[in-house]
Amino acid sequence: MNVVLAVKQYVSKMIEDSGPGMKVLLMDKETTSVVSMVYTQSEILQKEVYLFERIDSTNRESMKHLKAICFLRPTKENVEYLIKELRRPKYSVYFLYFSNVISKSDVKSLAEADEQEVVAEVQEFYGDYIAVNPHVFSLNIVGCYQGRNWDAVHLYRTTQGLTALLLSLKKCPMIRYQLSSDMAKRLAEGVKQVITKEYELFEFRRTEVPPLLLILDRSDDAITPLLNQWTYQAMVHEMLGINNNRIDLSRVPGISKDLKEVVLSAENDEFYANNMYLNFGEIGTNIKNLMEDFQKKKPKGQQKLESISDMKAFVENYPQFKKMSGTVSKHVTVVGELSRLVSERHLMEVSEVEQELACQNDHSNALQNVKRLLQNQRLAELDATRLVMLYALHYERHSSNALSSLLNDLRVRGVSEKYRRLVSAVVEYGGKRVRGSDLFSPKDAVAITKQFFKGLKGVENVYTQHQPFLLDTLDQLIKGKLKDNLYPYLGPNTLRDRPQDIIVFMVGGATYEEAFAVYNLNRTTPGVRIVLGGTAIHNTKSFLEEVQSAGFPGRSGESYQPASKSSVRR
Repeated sequence: MNVVLAVKQYVSKMIEDSGPGMKVLLMDKETTSVVSMVYTQSEILQKEVYLFERIDSTNRESMKHLKAICFLRPTKENVEYLIKELRRPKYSVYFLYFSNVISKSDVKSLAEADEQEVVAEVQEFYGDYIAVNPHVFSLNIVGCYQGRNWDAVHLYRTTQGLTALLLSLKKCPMIRYQLSSDMAKRLAEGVKQVITKEYELFEFRRTEVPPLLLILDRSDDAITPLLNQWTYQAMVHEMLGINNNRIDLSRVPGISKDLKEVVLSAENDEFYANNMYLNFGEIGTNIKNLMEDFQKKKPKGQQKLESISDMKAFVENYPQFKKMSGTVSKHVTVVGELSRLVSERHLMEVSEVEQELACQNDHSNALQNVKRLLQNQRLAELDATRLVMLYALHYERHSSNALSSLLNDLRVRGVSEKYRRLVSAVVEYGGKRVRGSDLFSPKDAVAITKQFFKGLKGVENVYTQHQPFLLDTLDQLIKGKLKDNLYPYLGPNTLRDRPQDIIVFMVGGATYEEAFAVYNLNRTTPGVRIVLGGTAIHNTKSFLEEVQSAGFPGRSGESYQPASKSSVRR
């Protein structure tokens, strides 16, 4: 169950099936992202693909010496573009590959347009999702909620993406969904409908234990996407943002031209592959070791590498080092920027209080710590707001709830009304009355152990206590203890054995912290393979965009009152 490999094999097969000769790869906006996640341009060039074009580009030249491999989503717009293309073909022969099921009527329209008989092949290759890591996929959709309901366009796209994922992994699963979420149920029914309608496509070799698709809703755990992160991949996404493996570093002070945008891909970057799940301190140490190895070959003027800033200086002073090891200079730059932001935004302090809010149940201590941090004027607006959001979610029903006072503190320190309104919107979105589960059970507090990690000078100890709620859900599922009344099966059949192949899909977006938890489960649970997907992979900013676009009525004032127990619906 490797989603990167599944998409990679599709792309390889397309190119191989077109035979020898020079080729152009014709894609749309979405399939361009799908392909770029699993192949670099130089890798595809080696397969005689010399040109990459967009189907919607109006100024493409006619090149009859090239074969065209078209990899497109089967949308109405793309079919219309193809019809125009086939009426006036720019290339010698066309191999058409659609990333999902295409209707018979569309195939008929294409056949009618192919008067010059240039189409050699029409096939469905189900790479209709973004393969992020071998066990993680995304649909890059932010804004799937309309209140508590689906945006209809996004429901259709999500159903398509999820069924394509199942087809690419050759799985016909039993389906379970989170009962407290209407959206999870609607998606489950949509997927089931496609499986029933396209039953011939889903006739795979039966396994002893059928695969399982579990559909969850982000609103059941609004805590995880609000926390600062300390493992490399999650931290980069939280602080810098990862967009289809690309990181925009153009705002980094003094950045060189060639590092304004960098790519972090575990497929093509050994250092990243080995370090993406390590904590910040360990990464600093590993870069230091790598650079010291290089320095041994350069005995002249050897300097000690004590901190990340020493490393940056070293890289800048050795242009030939930069040339020899672009990978290392890239990671030194990224880690250097993370280090600068951690220090500038006081994230060690902030994170410690976040962890306390997420994992412990000491209200007076938590309130005192949040109030203390809100007095620090160097705190970023986002960090000040997220502390208040975490407090609001955890102590929503507490008899001494002081949210009004904290909202006032935000107003006094000049936090924008947009962010202040989002505090109550987040509680509307993921508060106690909508959660189907108990996020803050006392047993969690007892089970907490504080882990310290030490590393490079300048990268101090941080606490990582929080475990995403998904981990508990999957643990129960693997042990056969996940309650049917909270996560019912769709249809009459239930699974008697422990599940082996599990696909978890998070409506409203998953996170890299959850991806890390699934990676660890896969590593430590023999016989169980888990793939995690979501409408998006969120950091705090994109999660708050998700909440805002759902249209929950946020209140900015100090008069905000948490929901009383009598108004609760379950």
